[in-house]
Amino acid sequence: MSSRRAATRLVSIDVLRTTAIALMTVVHFVENLAGSYDIESGPFIGANRYWWMPTGFAAPLFTFLSGVSYRLWADAQASRGRDDEEISKISVRRGLFLILFGLLFNVLVWMPEDIFNWDILTLIGTAMLALDIARRTPPAVTIVACGLLIALAPTLRAVADYREFWAAGFYDYDFTLGDVLLGYLATGYFPVFPWLAIPLAGFLAAPLIYGRGQGRDEGRSRTTAVTVGMLLAATAVATMAARPLVPARLITHDRLWAMFPPTTAYVLGTIGGAILLATLLHRTLDARSGSPGPLLRIAGAMSRHSLSLYILHHVAHVWPLWLAGFVIAGDPDALWQVATPATTAIAWAAAFLLLVAWLAERMDRPGVPSAESLLRWLCDP
Repeated sequence: MSSRRAATRLVSIDVLRTTAIALMTVVHFVENLAGSYDIESGPFIGANRYWWMPTGFAAPLFTFLSGVSYRLWADAQASRGRDDEEISKISVRRGLFLILFGLLFNVLVWMPEDIFNWDILTLIGTAMLALDIARRTPPAVTIVACGLLIALAPTLRAVADYREFWAAGFYDYDFTLGDVLLGYLATGYFPVFPWLAIPLAGFLAAPLIYGRGQGRDEGRSRTTAVTVGMLLAATAVATMAARPLVPARLITHDRLWAMFPPTTAYVLGTIGGAILLATLLHRTLDARSGSPGPLLRIAGAMSRHSLSLYILHHVAHVWPLWLAGFVIAGDPDALWQVATPATTAIAWAAAFLLLVAWLAERMDRPGVPSAESLLRWLCDP
């Protein structure tokens, strides 16, 4: 990849990341305000009341793009002459920042007892550390690591007795070292096995999707990306078809495609889908000349501040939910998943997205604080 292309912001990535933020906002507003799952069966085990909800697509896309962006960023840093050790130091500082920031987020947005829920921020922080290793490792080793992360996850969940951690319909752990480590590795919301495979896959796929050469070589790279994406999607279908052959002790719930826990078909299918979607949008959006229109400019601003928007979309509905429950019933949980109808929750999510679309562009101004500016101030030289 030439230094000129490495330095150019890719509109397709901005659109994909903004899409992930929008999907995440809608899903979380509806789940937390209206309750999209059958509570009696548990929110992640029971039937989805709203089959049309785009549940399960935002998080893998968001984490896949973290691997893609890291690869493009690291290549750009190297092309500008930054030495390998300095790139590693920045990567490690950013990874540790995101892990600590994610733990603080759990305390402030949820409850202190939820500090070790292992949310998506702690996953991306861990991924940043792993990606720095992958940057200096042969691709074949990273491919094998991805395969092991996905293949071993069902066994680890079975050994850890995953269902016991989710018996109440949400992740619940004892404040012991064993439970905390099991949550990080296998039983939390976004454990290392198998979720770490998704950003690593993004790292591996980036040069195929966005190319390192010109003309025919770049075309071959995209063809390879499409082939890999289709093979992963086909493997996901085959995995679901082979479900009757899987030993019962390795099955942690009843659905073939699910996010909690992430079934093998879900992980393979979302990686394949992300590769195909990224390749398609790169082909159609990044080849366009001229300045981007207003919608693409907004997508760029929201993408640049995706960390801030991730935090804000929780604060915007979870804190009012706690406060209203406490004021009305003396219990912060009183309105959890019963505060509004789904249609109202969607309307509030749309209003929030309109507000942050306006706010994100203003966060680019010098001196305006954001999570991104704090990360750069603490972690970048």
